[in-house]
Amino acid sequence: MQWFRAFSAIATLLAMTLVAAAQDFPQSAKILFASETAPSAGSPKSFGFYNNGCIAGAEALPIDGPNWQAMRLSRNRRFGHPDTIALIKRLASDAARYDGWPGLLVGDISQPRGGPMLSGHASHQVGLDADIWLNPMPDRRLSLREREDISAVSMLKNDGTLFVDPEKFTPAHERLIMRAASYPEVQRIFVHPGIKKAICEDWKGDRSNLAKVRPYYGHHYHFHIRLFCRPGSPGCKAQNAVDMKDDGCGDHLAWWLSDEPWAPAEPAPPPKKPEKPAPKPTRPSYKTLADLPAACTGVLGAPAPSPLPTAALTPTIPLPPLAPWPEVGPVPQPRPQG
Repeated sequence: MQWFRAFSAIATLLAMTLVAAAQDFPQSAKILFASETAPSAGSPKSFGFYNNGCIAGAEALPIDGPNWQAMRLSRNRRFGHPDTIALIKRLASDAARYDGWPGLLVGDISQPRGGPMLSGHASHQVGLDADIWLNPMPDRRLSLREREDISAVSMLKNDGTLFVDPEKFTPAHERLIMRAASYPEVQRIFVHPGIKKAICEDWKGDRSNLAKVRPYYGHHYHFHIRLFCRPGSPGCKAQNAVDMKDDGCGDHLAWWLSDEPWAPAEPAPPPKKPEKPAPKPTRPSYKTLADLPAACTGVLGAPAPSPLPTAALTPTIPLPPLAPWPEVGPVPQPRPQG
């Protein structure tokens, strides 16, 4: 079961920490950042790259708004750069007003101080990434328990292909995604290759921002918004630019729909028997605080705002065990046919 695998992953990380302590290794950066329940005080600044960094002065998305509801509250990943939070609110309002979308179900943004997570993402570390579910928001307020249990819905056909089901993926989905791509602060939007194909074929509106919509594994139940590094964050490392002259509907998309990106990895050759015992490791095999930008040490040790904003408080979720959150990997093996 997925929840058992998630539990096993956390248990493995805890075991790694105990081993690290026994060998005088530093703790895993995942555990350090996942343990922080509140943002740091001070002005907002992103440090490092999207998959190797942190954020100071993060803002929390309130769990409810006029046109959004935050999901998986127990994960405490509602935090981001204030510009990210403002963009989510703007998208929620604009999509409801102009695009016939009833409201957003918002998934992971970042942890209170960013950094690597125990599960689910390699990115989302600097407060500039946000996942928006492809389920439309229901016309009622979901309970705290429902926000843990309701699953995001895949837009793909149930026949093992890479392509969307037109009964699930509608013109309203296309309008929502292209609305998000239209904002100048948005650098990229990640969607499943089948979703990119559907938009390429069906979209009749302004195509000038279609290049921002990038195909990538796993994004068939949500789309992933990524902002540019924000002003006031000189320590933020920019991603390479998107070629806005190429809408991405040609060779790039064809590659994603070919066998190549989905091919199983070549098996590693069996290790040779060492002639002498392996040397004692000089550093842990996992990412530590020293692997992140130097400023992240200060972010981790900084005080929280006092008083803590109400939006930053995590409500108590009634248990039983939490429903799993879909992961972005591994690459399907073999490629779906069709």
